[in-house]
Amino acid sequence: MPDLAERLSDARILMVDDEAANLELLERILVPAGYTRLRTTTSPDQVPALCATFDPDLILLDLLMPGTDGFEVLERLRADGDGRYLPVLILTSDHSQEAKRRGLSAGAQDFLTKPLSPSEVRLRVRNLLETRFLHLALQDHNRLLEDRVRRRTEALERARLEILERLARAAEYRDDRTGAHTRRVGESAAAIARALGLPPEEVETIRRVAPLHDVGKIGIPDAILLSPGRLTAPEFEVMKSHTDIGGDLLSGSDSALLQCAESIARSHHEHWDGRGYPRGLSGKAIPLEGRIVAVADTFDALSHSRPYKPAWSVDESLDAIRAGAGSHFDPEVVDAFVSVMARHGAVPVAG
Repeated sequence: MPDLAERLSDARILMVDDEAANLELLERILVPAGYTRLRTTTSPDQVPALCATFDPDLILLDLLMPGTDGFEVLERLRADGDGRYLPVLILTSDHSQEAKRRGLSAGAQDFLTKPLSPSEVRLRVRNLLETRFLHLALQDHNRLLEDRVRRRTEALERARLEILERLARAAEYRDDRTGAHTRRVGESAAAIARALGLPPEEVETIRRVAPLHDVGKIGIPDAILLSPGRLTAPEFEVMKSHTDIGGDLLSGSDSALLQCAESIARSHHEHWDGRGYPRGLSGKAIPLEGRIVAVADTFDALSHSRPYKPAWSVDESLDAIRAGAGSHFDPEVVDAFVSVMARHGAVPVAG
C-alpha cells in the first residue's frame, strides 16, 4: 500500500468556480506543492458527472455562482453519496456567518474566505486529504477484518457440520459402518421438507441434522442393537430408550441446528395416532421435523437390509408407508413423500 506522501502527490482534486481566473489562481497555488492531478470546471452542473469519471479525493467549491450555486452542488453531492468520505473545501467571498453555517451544514468539511492565502489553502488542502486517506485506510482495514472474520466463521461452520456428520456416523457405526443410512435419511427428510413448502433454510437444517436421529443408539448394548431376532419386551424397552439418550446428548444448546437435532432424536418414533414413544404424542403435537424423519427413517429401514431383516423392494416399502398414513405417520408428510418418489423414482441425493 502506498504511504501517505505518495497518496498526497497522487491526489485528485476537483475545483469548481464560475470565474476561470480563480481556477487559474488555485492551480498556481497547488501545482508547486506537488498536486498535479487537478480538474477544473466553471459549470457547477458538471460536478456530479465529474465525480463519477474523475473520482476526486477533494473538491474545492465556490459558493456564489450564477444558476446552480455551491449550496445546490453540496445538496446534490449529499444526495448522490455512496457512503464514501469525500471532503469539500468551500472557497467564497461571502464572509457571513450564515453562509459558513449553511455550507458546513450541507456537508462541507472546511471553509475559506477570499482573498485566499496560498499557504492557508495548501495547509487546508493537505489536512483534508490526509483525513480522506486515513478514512480510506480505515475502511480498507475494516474490510480486511470483516473478510478474516467471515473466513474464520465459515471455517468454524464447516468444522461444526463435519462434527455433526461424524457424530451421526458414530451412532450408526456398529450396524452400518458406511454411514449410508444416516445420509439417505438426511436427503430424504430434506426432500420431504421441500415438498411440504418449508423455507430453504429450514430444509437445509433438517438435511444437516436428520442423520443424528439415532445418535442415542450409542447407549444401546450390542446384544440388543445387533440382535438378529425379534426383541423381547424388556429388550424393546431398552431399545426405545435411544430416543431420550439421543435427546439428552443433544440438549442444552443455543444452536438452532442442535435444537432441531434434539427434537428429531426425541420425536422420530412418535406415531400420529399417539401409540409411539417415548412420550406418546399424537397429531401435530409431534414436531414437524420428527414427523418428517419418521417417514424417511422407516422407508430407508424397510428398503435396506438390517441385521434382523432383508431389504424390501421400493414398491413394498412405499406401500407400507402409505398404509401407515393416519396411524403411524402424518398423512400430509406421507403425501409429500409419495410425490417426491413419483417425481424421482427414488430418494433424491444431493450431488
